[in-house]
Amino acid sequence: MPEQDAPAQYRYDAVIVGGGHNGLVAAAYLARAGQSVLVLERLGTTGGAAVSTRPFAGVDARLSRYSYLVSLLPRKIVQDLGLAFAVRRRTVSSYTPAVRNGRPTGLLVGGDGTRDSFAALTGGDREYEAWQRFYAMTGRVAERVFPTLTEPLPSREALRGRIGDPDAWRMLFEEPIGIAVEENFTDDLVRGVVLTDALIGTFADAHDSSLAQNRCFLYHVIGGGTGDWDVPVGGMGALTDALARAAREAGAEIRPLHEVTRIETDGTHAEVTVRSSGTQQVIGARRVLVNASPQALAALLGEEPPAPAEGAQLKVNMLLTRLPRLRDRTVDPRHAFAGTFHIAEGYGQLADAYRDAARGRLPTAPPSEIYCHSLTDPSILAPDLAARGYQTLTLFGLHTPARLFTADNDAARAELLQATLAELDTHLDEPIAGCLALDAHGAPCIEAKTPVDLERDLRLPGGHIFHRDLAFPYATESTGRWGVETAHANVLLCGAGAVRGGGVSGVPGHNAAMAALGR
Repeated sequence: MPEQDAPAQYRYDAVIVGGGHNGLVAAAYLARAGQSVLVLERLGTTGGAAVSTRPFAGVDARLSRYSYLVSLLPRKIVQDLGLAFAVRRRTVSSYTPAVRNGRPTGLLVGGDGTRDSFAALTGGDREYEAWQRFYAMTGRVAERVFPTLTEPLPSREALRGRIGDPDAWRMLFEEPIGIAVEENFTDDLVRGVVLTDALIGTFADAHDSSLAQNRCFLYHVIGGGTGDWDVPVGGMGALTDALARAAREAGAEIRPLHEVTRIETDGTHAEVTVRSSGTQQVIGARRVLVNASPQALAALLGEEPPAPAEGAQLKVNMLLTRLPRLRDRTVDPRHAFAGTFHIAEGYGQLADAYRDAARGRLPTAPPSEIYCHSLTDPSILAPDLAARGYQTLTLFGLHTPARLFTADNDAARAELLQATLAELDTHLDEPIAGCLALDAHGAPCIEAKTPVDLERDLRLPGGHIFHRDLAFPYATESTGRWGVETAHANVLLCGAGAVRGGGVSGVPGHNAAMAALGR
């Protein structure tokens, strides 16, 4: 880096690389603290993966295209930044179809009928009572752990003491989550429903010794101190639009279509090289906050990248003219799809799918889960579509690692989508294809994204939605005080790859801002 009269060269107190939701959170906090802030975004709009788009030609349905539910966003951030944003509670937690004794049935969780649904499926109250005990335990953990996410990282022992439950600590932090699932539940379907929270976005077995599945499970059950996953009113883009407004109103400057290509720093002054419209410029800053993956950060600094990351999910968006009829006639489709609709997610089925993928082939019975945003929040549909009964469906497939798509992404995507919809159809009284709306060109309103697609579209490394495997929310020798620090004193990581990153939370953005402000 050339010698500089550093104080005279500062153009900004902070340059933020990437205008995803975490970068916008950081920008808003820093600008509100009186700092000069510049956000540089490669794409034409801000929001990153937390956006709403109209993916189907000529159809006015604004879908949360990539990320779609909110649990980890602290109310503190919404209040601190004065965001005009709200979430809405789903009326049903989940529905899992099954066949017992040759008869279609299922498990409906949520509302007054949960106990009866357990009893009808399992033949008694044992599993329901075990469910109540287990999630009372995770609820107590959530109440104690979630507030720490916007505080300096506690030590491992401090977090253990704060939880104050040795059995909970053992189950969640020390031994594979599969042990706790098998100790607490006996029914294969119930076990599978519990385990899914450990596998969303994480390619691991229930008994993986790395505990990657435990870390995923923890972040899925602590959100908001309750573990509830709520629907963003107006779609996920409503959140990032509100964040962009808050940042601009506080004085931050946001430049779309500006791609950062290099960062140089001496620890006190940084130079950021940015390309836009075929021209290149260098911008000076006191510090740089990077809302991108650790791999992208290493590339910008010209350093050795961390170990490769690999995503393992299929994302499918659909628009229907109506909800399909179910083979289980005891449940209304409007209830079944209002929560999370589990497909091929029994405990044994999840293990089989993992083994298939680990051996290098697409799962024979791909596990996935679906929810219907428009049942909880019809505002994402144009009034005429809502009046005609149109509905959106979002499907998230598990155990489909990026390695399965590298040889021929298009062929593997088509094969997986067909198999996934076939699994859904086994629980429907009519094919889902017959319910799909048509776009302006007469094509079915359905799109699918593999990890390879997500890497191409969003630069998620290996299509990994968390940028890399999640970390337990406590300090280690390498984490720093806030979990956002890097080897350079004035370069901070504010994306999902930070400690306590992953999901639509704003937590890394908040924590990077606090680290930058020395709070």
